[in-house]
Amino acid sequence: MKLFGGKNDNPATPESGLFSRMKQAVSRTRESLSARIETVVALTRTVDEQTLESLESVLLTSDLGVQTTNAILTALRDRARRQAIEGGEELRTLLKAQIRAILEAPISSQSNTLPPSDAPNVIFLVGVNGTGKTTSAGKLAAWYRAENKSVLLCAADTFRAAAIEQLEVWAARSGVEMIKTRHGGDPSAVLYDAISAAKAHKTDELIVDTAGRLHTKSGLMDELDKMRRTAAKLIPGAPHEVLLVMDATTGQNGLQQARQFTQSAGVTGIILTKLDGTAKGGICCGHSPGTQPARPLRRRRRTNDRPAGVFSGGVR
Repeated sequence: MKLFGGKNDNPATPESGLFSRMKQAVSRTRESLSARIETVVALTRTVDEQTLESLESVLLTSDLGVQTTNAILTALRDRARRQAIEGGEELRTLLKAQIRAILEAPISSQSNTLPPSDAPNVIFLVGVNGTGKTTSAGKLAAWYRAENKSVLLCAADTFRAAAIEQLEVWAARSGVEMIKTRHGGDPSAVLYDAISAAKAHKTDELIVDTAGRLHTKSGLMDELDKMRRTAAKLIPGAPHEVLLVMDATTGQNGLQQARQFTQSAGVTGIILTKLDGTAKGGICCGHSPGTQPARPLRRRRRTNDRPAGVFSGGVR
């Protein structure tokens, strides 16, 4: 795979299917970061402190954040002290390794609670307004259906106008059932009904679409906590996954969102959306130290575009 403007190892191999479409979709994000990196490494013959300072500026403006940027630069400086970095090509390779290590480190230590064998796996989708929770719920449903698993959608966003109708469309597209209530109803009540139905029908996956809420609104966060308690009463350890859906264009404010939602909702993973726009993508690395791994990425609104694992701005 081409990364940071590096050479493609198999230029003659045609790419097709999901990965090819995903790569094309995030081309703006990947090329934006690649172009910034290339301005530093292209003409670099000897990597010195000035080069690393220029790289630091590039990483900061790519939304990696101060903490993550400092960690990367510290590792590169340590490497340079032990053994000289020979030119821009080696610097690119070392930078790629550092970013990959940051992205993959939380995954190796991730240990989500498994549901009982006779109960569904309960997945909450949480986040602020407009990040793509409902669309992500529909895509996850289609993905699990493609894996030959039974799926039930729960329309727990009873606040936003047309949220229930939007999820109904996704349920029809994915060929799955959905539990809903009236607009303005109690989210915990519809969740109770959904879990009861999922248990009765021995459903594999229960995906819960929650209302968008600002992480600064304590009342709405308390409502989310009530839903968590409702789920835990009916199924031990539920919800087994709490996925924070984040707009990749959010920037460093996303770190505060992640901290608040992790504290209030017990976030176990992050779905980055809208990477097919002009997002810089570095925020994915910014989340990783001390938070949670990035989870499936959705691309536009094709139902058959299944989640594709950890993917951020050209780093796979």
